[in-house]
Amino acid sequence: MNTFSLPNKGDYPVFFETYISKLSQENYSELIQKQLEELKSYFSTKPDGWEDRGYAEGKWTPKEVLGHIIDTERIMLFRALCIARGEKQMLPGFDQDQYVVEGRFASVSFSDLIRDFEMQRQALLSFIPTLSEEVLDWVGSANGNPISPRALLWIIPGHLEHHLRIFKERY
Repeated sequence: MNTFSLPNKGDYPVFFETYISKLSQENYSELIQKQLEELKSYFSTKPDGWEDRGYAEGKWTPKEVLGHIIDTERIMLFRALCIARGEKQMLPGFDQDQYVVEGRFASVSFSDLIRDFEMQRQALLSFIPTLSEEVLDWVGSANGNPISPRALLWIIPGHLEHHLRIFKERY
């Protein structure tokens, strides 16, 4: 399965509309790969040292933002995996700020973070063929909210679109 439809409003918490609304229906696997290339291309235009400075006092550096994106994609993919495999337990939330602190992304090379992002995207793409259309709409609970694997999978590229826009506007 390389393509599947966007989730309907109401199939995910309202908060995630910020990300889902940035997307249009297209081939999911192609979108995931296209975004990877766009991110790498954008980063290649930046001068050395850019990745270690936030756009304002107290704002994450590009390395920290990329680490946050990777962590978020891992969490959304894990949630989609759990629900698609029939998990009935509520899945936990996460504190993105604490994850960035504990991620120690400032001490990781930018090239290693980019490679990690590439591997995360490959893990996502290798997961997609294991899903049936039916399980995409199963509803589980994450962070106290009902959500489907379909919504979780589309949140991933929507979240990246959100951060790409911020990169282009502020960094």
